[in-house]
Amino acid sequence: MHSMTDPITLDMLRAKLKEWKGCELHTTANPVLGEGNPKARVMFIGEAPGQREDELGRPFVGAAGQFLDELLGTIGLERSDVYITNVVKYRPPANRDPTPEEKEQCMPWLMLEIAVIKPRVVVPLGRHALGHFFTKLSITTAHGKPQTLTDTVTAFPIFHPAAALHNGNLRQSLYDDFKALGAFLKKEKIS
Repeated sequence: MHSMTDPITLDMLRAKLKEWKGCELHTTANPVLGEGNPKARVMFIGEAPGQREDELGRPFVGAAGQFLDELLGTIGLERSDVYITNVVKYRPPANRDPTPEEKEQCMPWLMLEIAVIKPRVVVPLGRHALGHFFTKLSITTAHGKPQTLTDTVTAFPIFHPAAALHNGNLRQSLYDDFKALGAFLKKEKIS
């Protein structure tokens, strides 16, 4: 039995998410909680799981995830150094955009993950993830620039790696943004 004084763990969240029926998407998809270093200083947040993520129950394991791994490598990080998750915890049918209602229903899970991990830097990947933290910022203007989220947490928005797979012109922007992220982490002594 979990006592109120025991800390919540990622394994507990994963188990609870499997039982959760608070989002209609649970009827058509598998739950996908984030994964990575439970004490990560940097947390990457995407929009929702895709087909491969739904099949494997892990975030960012498809083509966009492979590109994310490559980008992490350019700044000397590996998946095991960071925490990677999504706002929505289930794959929307046919990879459609999640609805505002689905995002709202799943948001408490993301907030719990943030509370457990306590990252210093949150990296929203793409406009959907960014919109949860800053409703008035556009990913086009905010990408690659640190934004103050709280006294202790900085948001560092970056284009979603999947966007560069669909639009080759964004590839260099992603490399540049990761270079800026790496420089920021070094300057702030975070990584």
